[in-house]
Amino acid sequence: MSARSQQPATLVWMRDRERGSRPALSEEKIVRAAIRLADAEGIDALSMRRIATEMGSGTTSLYRHITNKDELIELMVDAVYGEMPLPDPPGEDWLADLTDVARTFRAALLEHPWLAQQASRRPALGPNVIRQSDHALAVVGRATDDATQAAVVVSSVNTFVLGSVASELAELEAQRTTGMTEDEWQNSVGAYVRQVVDSGRFPHFSRRILDADELEPDDRFEFGLGCLLVGIAAALGCR
Repeated sequence: MSARSQQPATLVWMRDRERGSRPALSEEKIVRAAIRLADAEGIDALSMRRIATEMGSGTTSLYRHITNKDELIELMVDAVYGEMPLPDPPGEDWLADLTDVARTFRAALLEHPWLAQQASRRPALGPNVIRQSDHALAVVGRATDDATQAAVVVSSVNTFVLGSVASELAELEAQRTTGMTEDEWQNSVGAYVRQVVDSGRFPHFSRRILDADELEPDDRFEFGLGCLLVGIAAALGCR
């Protein structure tokens, strides 16, 4: 193990941070500016210099509030989680509440496309992230008193949401880079797909092309989530 790996992590949440005042330049304003920039141009566009320019401030002034880019992203993630609705108290139907957890997470990921990549890494540990996690675990806790099972269920739902949104974001990125909508792309490859269908070599693929409906992303998400939750309920012995 390297000397670096033996050092305890220094988290922004562990150090003293000024609260209660509203200076012209504050941690909150910096984080909000960073979120706007990342939403518009992606996480790679972030730099302390760029944010300072957007805010009409000096880069040095930002470092008085935020140590580095990693710390900034941690704060950004937590700020977005803080925007996510959190029912209190939970309802009586744990599956309905877990469905809401998944839908809320998906909405946040679609609103802030950069968040999906961050949420797929090691978990953030800000207070809003922990609050959302605690809520999800409490929901599943009404179906099982096994802490491991509850954690795996929440992880499975989050993984499904991240995978589903990744597909949606990939399509949006393809449209951005190619300048073609999904319908336009399908038309552009139509002649080739027709050759494949007419060859008769791939009957199941051909049936999908000729007979299957093209569902909207919302419908695909709801179908997949419903299947997942039915399986989870069965695995937990719930009806």
